[in-house]
Amino acid sequence: MKEATKYIHAGAEPDPSTGAIMTPIYQTSTYVQEAPGKNKGYEYARSQNPTRTALEKAFAVIENAKYALAFSSGVAATDAVIKLLEPGDEVICGNDMYGGTYRLFTKVFEKFGIKFIYLVLSLFMSIRQMLLTFLHQSQTKQSLFG
Repeated sequence: MKEATKYIHAGAEPDPSTGAIMTPIYQTSTYVQEAPGKNKGYEYARSQNPTRTALEKAFAVIENAKYALAFSSGVAATDAVIKLLEPGDEVICGNDMYGGTYRLFTKVFEKFGIKFIYLVLSLFMSIRQMLLTFLHQSQTKQSLFG
């Protein structure tokens, strides 16, 4: 299958109730359940829905990945990625980021021991100096404890 064909069909499966080949946009918040936790794969739109599932499958195909995730906002995606970090990890970020992201870092994740380093990204020397300092500290730690 050629790449363009793969991209067009990525994540698209015929709708079982209508046969439509294009994924419909499901505009519901809840799905019928036979019993609590016993459903047809979907229970509440905030946790998953068929439209988002199709989009994630398409992203995975396009990126030649096993899986992909789609988020409703950049802050939601940032939250998920930062949760992969551990206390003591450091994040280099721009000082002019979206306010919601800044609050997420300072009000939530700093309490868990994640260190955020804010740089003026328009100033190349600021980034260069930060990286040189970080590399020097890493080499010093290795020679002391290595």
